[in-house]
Amino acid sequence: MADICKEEIYKSLYFEHGTYLRNFLYYKSGDMNLAEDLAQDAYIKLWENCKKVSIEKAKSYLFTVANNLFLNKVSRKKVALQFANTKPNSDVDVSDPHYIMQANEFKQRLEKAIAELPENQRVVFLMNRIDKKKYREIAEELSISVKAVEKRMHGALASLRQLHKNV
Repeated sequence: MADICKEEIYKSLYFEHGTYLRNFLYYKSGDMNLAEDLAQDAYIKLWENCKKVSIEKAKSYLFTVANNLFLNKVSRKKVALQFANTKPNSDVDVSDPHYIMQANEFKQRLEKAIAELPENQRVVFLMNRIDKKKYREIAEELSISVKAVEKRMHGALASLRQLHKNV
């Protein structure tokens, strides 16, 4: 049995799950600095409890601790997501001022719509679309059923479709 208290095993867990954990927290908070801090705190908790956590449960432990740290940190605060550095479609003439104006307006409406999604839908949507995670992986990380992931994703897509209809 692998021992998380061994430095090389602990490091491998960090390299395997660190980015996903940070992104998960970023999707929840919209604040990259907060996400990085909370991810580090989750790994510190894992190190402090390395004797109590089996390697098979380490990923679930990290995500549960991180989620609890987030909930404690922002209790009942609504957070809007702000994305930067989005790139327009490469096959479009991006020098056209009309296109630039439309793209910026659409980006702002989309960001606002994503930020206004209920947290549970927003997290599932971004984990699937940004991290390219499958519903099963999302369900495991959030400790919910695949059906719950499907329902949240359906709700998110329905809300975003409504935005598209209103354009």
